[in-house]
Amino acid sequence: MERIGYTFSMMKASWDVLMKDKELLVFPLVSGICCILVLLSFALPMAHMDMFQSAKYDQNPGVYWLIVFAFYYVNYFVIIFFNSAVVACAIYRMRGGDPTLKTGFDAAMSRLPQIAGWAFVAAIVGLILRLLDEMAKRIKNPIVRAIAGIAIGLVGMAWSVVTFLVIPILVVEKKGPIEALKESARLLKKTWGEQIVGNFSFGIIFFLLSLAGIVPLVIGFVMLAKGLTVLGFGLIVLGILFLIAISLVQSVLQTIFQAAVYLYARDGRAPAGFPAGQLQDAMAPAPAEERG
Repeated sequence: MERIGYTFSMMKASWDVLMKDKELLVFPLVSGICCILVLLSFALPMAHMDMFQSAKYDQNPGVYWLIVFAFYYVNYFVIIFFNSAVVACAIYRMRGGDPTLKTGFDAAMSRLPQIAGWAFVAAIVGLILRLLDEMAKRIKNPIVRAIAGIAIGLVGMAWSVVTFLVIPILVVEKKGPIEALKESARLLKKTWGEQIVGNFSFGIIFFLLSLAGIVPLVIGFVMLAKGLTVLGFGLIVLGILFLIAISLVQSVLQTIFQAAVYLYARDGRAPAGFPAGQLQDAMAPAPAEERG
């Protein structure tokens, strides 16, 4: 319960930052639109040319995995680019500045080599995890298959934790992908529990909030089935818009939180807008001799 309470406090601090810079919501919105366009740019040509059949895993694995890697790379590039813009604005705000959309876009554009490099690394890891998952699904023994699936899931979770601070490091320190990964792992020693609980609790809280958007969706479909078309479509649109809004807010708040954790781990001081006592009590830093 203490950790959940702490997460609410961090969400409130992140929310206060967002309220000062509401334009930050533009970044995940544009990112989501771009990701949809990326998906369509891969799916539509493949469907039109019947490449889904020729590129199946069994029939032509080389083409299949090449397409998967290309999709992962472009998708990761888009996500990392816009997350970098949010991180840049959040850090600028927490250091006393007044960022604009231009602040974020300029920062992301100036770090294109680092973003492209990290997208490449992330795509490779994503491809490996996808390949392992495909191999696990082919295991005939159900117990072994289940164990393999759990192990792959744990590896993916560990990768998410270790890379938690990579984007802030890319943005602030302009390090390459490997150097940023090493630095993220080093800073992780100071913030281990915080990073896991922060992400996990944010996810749970926003999942519960999203249930409020599912209710009008369900009622809307029921209304459609009863012939109440206008009311049904209205409720469905309302539910979809609510879920989109929740998704945008969650994305920005988690990225602001990520930037705050980075600043505290790097500088040893609570960033502007985040109560020092909460960060100091919850970060569980490593002993002084381990900090160097």
